Amino acid sequence: MASKQNAKQEGGVGNANQLKIALVASIAAGVQFGWALQLSLLTPYVQLLGIPHRYAAFIWLCGPVSGMLVQPLVGYYSDGCRSRWGRRKPFIISGALLVAVAVILIAFAADMGRAVGDPLGAGKKKSKAIIIFVVGFWILDVANNMLQGPCRAFLADLSEKDQRRTRSANAFFSFFMAVGNVLGYAAGSLTYLHKLLPFTTTPACDVYCANLKTCFFISILFLLTLTTIAFTFVEDKQLKPDSTDPTSATIASEPFVGEIISALKDLPKPMRNLLLVTCLNWLAWFPFMLFDTDWMGKEVYGGEVGEGKLYSLGVRAGSLGLMFNSIVLGFASLWIDFLARKLGGVKKMWGSVNILLAICLGLTVLITKMSEASGNKEQGIPPPASIRISTMVLFAVLGIPLAVTYSIPFALASIFSNSTGAGQGLSMGVLNLGIVLPQIVVSVTAGPWDTLFGGGNLPAFLAGAVAALVSGILAFTMLPSPPADMIPTTHAFSRTSSGKSVQLSSI
Repeated sequence: MASKQNAKQEGGVGNANQLKIALVASIAAGVQFGWALQLSLLTPYVQLLGIPHRYAAFIWLCGPVSGMLVQPLVGYYSDGCRSRWGRRKPFIISGALLVAVAVILIAFAADMGRAVGDPLGAGKKKSKAIIIFVVGFWILDVANNMLQGPCRAFLADLSEKDQRRTRSANAFFSFFMAVGNVLGYAAGSLTYLHKLLPFTTTPACDVYCANLKTCFFISILFLLTLTTIAFTFVEDKQLKPDSTDPTSATIASEPFVGEIISALKDLPKPMRNLLLVTCLNWLAWFPFMLFDTDWMGKEVYGGEVGEGKLYSLGVRAGSLGLMFNSIVLGFASLWIDFLARKLGGVKKMWGSVNILLAICLGLTVLITKMSEASGNKEQGIPPPASIRISTMVLFAVLGIPLAVTYSIPFALASIFSNSTGAGQGLSMGVLNLGIVLPQIVVSVTAGPWDTLFGGGNLPAFLAGAVAALVSGILAFTMLPSPPADMIPTTHAFSRTSSGKSVQLSSI
């Protein structure tokens, strides 16, 4: 009887902890809603402001440069923060408020630029609006990094070093990222959303721009609502001055620069291999993430920026494809552990989906050639239904490797940091270097690649396919299997002669 009561109490505690993890992970939906809008709408938007395609990639340098500095810094100081609000909450709340400021700057860049002298009309360079946009974009990326790193570290805190719970928490985070993506891409694909807020349409801001404004207003409200709900019901324990947590003493003993250099210098081999696989994985993802809707508008639909309807139709179709991608991402996130067991472990699963990613990126060439052969550009009409369906299927299938990319590297980093005693915030910051460095490479090289191969997005996509293939091979051969691979989720129990129920093994 006592054992049943204890089990019931432990189950109740576990369910309550899972609910807390889900509430904190839900913040990812708010962050990703805005991120989805960036990916689907901002590359075409900056070109409408007068920035050529070959230079548009440099705008995206804001994110990785700020992420390379901000996320490790925020993670490091959140490990030792002794605020009465807790270790992670002050940084997450500050990030959410900064997102609101940044989004207003981005959404009203064209209007502000016009107010200080920018010309009206398509095709004209709006230099002042570009400056305002870039400032807002920098702030937005700093804010996103202030949110995501501490959120993942907070999830690791709530997981209490339980490897299975850690993987589950990161799967929740990936799932809510998918929810945010679905909502963001769905909003980006709607043509008349601006009618909800009629004041968004101005002489300097056409229907496309007004839709972008409306989407960003919705994203602010969504993020602030989720953050408020999570922090109303989930306690972030204050770190006491006499805390025995080894990460709390780090701040006082060594400055940030020294600590981050030390962390990189003394990385254990599993973490170094994880960084390498992660780096190559993101080298594959970023070209497609940055230019997927542009690829749909130009290569698939055959349109030109600011000319006719084909390009805007392609961008909206790309947003719809990204919504399908996110639906698959959400479902796949909930089946990560099942897939890992069926494929023989985490590293085999990651290697397999990276090869799938390489195949999908290679198929963009085939789809583009099929569209060119259809002659839709010359006729001024969208491509045939078979091609449009093929692109939707491609976007959807890519949700499977994306689910693994959004969850497994972070879960492994958390598990490895637990085994070495490193702070969760700092560990997430170090892993983030494996994400932002590829983004810097893609942002710097996309323009020269564009010029070298005569324009278009296919050269960068093919380079991404090669990176995905190499990442998959290295995941199979170099990535160590974490202990959690040996601990499936169902436990076997046996009854002793005294009648007590004890765990014998994991099956």
